[in-house]
Parts: sequence; structure tokens; C-alpha cells
Amino acid sequence: MAVTAALVAAMLPAAPATPAAASPAVAASPAVTASQSRDEILAGWTQPTAESTAAWLAARRDQARWAAYRFDWSSDVCSRAPDVPAGFDFADACRHHDFGYRNYRADLARHKDRLDEVFRADLRRTCDRRHMLAQPFCNGIAFTYYESVRFLPRP
Repeated sequence: MAVTAALVAAMLPAAPATPAAASPAVAASPAVTASQSRDEILAGWTQPTAESTAAWLAARRDQARWAAYRFDWSSDVCSRAPDVPAGFDFADACRHHDFGYRNYRADLARHKDRLDEVFRADLRRTCDRRHMLAQPFCNGIAFTYYESVRFLPRP
């Protein structure tokens, strides 16, 4: 079977985003003020938007800054599924999902649908960064990951 240049390119990792691609407001963690509660910050980091994910990633890189809020940053990444299936790196999407589940543990039933949607959006963004030929395959795997958490029993 002949391997075409397009197929090879489709399987290669996406080019890293340039620093100019992200606005400073999105790349930085939201400023902490005395009026922000833990719940407000947590809600801001667990929305299915690119901005919410970028703010969570920035905070994850600077966990010490958020120590007073006692967030649970632990993760088993993608649990029993591969973190990087077929070369598609879903690790951060899985970490973000774990973050939401662990920090909403006491009230997970109320937030589960949104947290699962955040997971789906993060997986989709991972696939969207890949070459167009690889996206359908990536999205198929991503859909399987999403469905596996979506149908977990409600707490």
C-alpha cells in the first residue's frame, strides 16, 4: 500500500501555536480578587470554551498561586484509556475533565453534563488542531472517549 505525502502529513503532530495566536487575556489566569469565590473561579475554568480551557491551563501551570482555594489538581489522566491514542494527545482534555469531577465532587450530579461537555469541547479542539485529513479519525476516537464518560452512572 503506497503512503502518500498527505497521509503522512495528516498523522504528524500539529504545528505549535504561535504566541501571537493567543491574546494575553486568554493565556493568563484570571486575576484573583477578594470578591471572587472558589465557586466562581471553578465555574470560570469549567466552561466548554477555548478561553475557559486556556485560563485553566495557565492556572494549572501556576498551582501555587491558587493554593488558598484548595483545588484538587490530581488526575489519573485518561484513566484506563490511552492518553495519546493513535498520536492524538488527549491528556490535557482528560486532566481538565478530572479537575472538574474532583472539584465538584460534592455536587457532581448537578455539574456532570457541563463537565462532560467541557471534555467533548477540549477533545474537539485537540482534533481541530490536526491536519484536515486526520480530523475525522481523531474525532471518531474523541467521540468514543466522550461517550464513555457521558454514560457513566450519575453520582
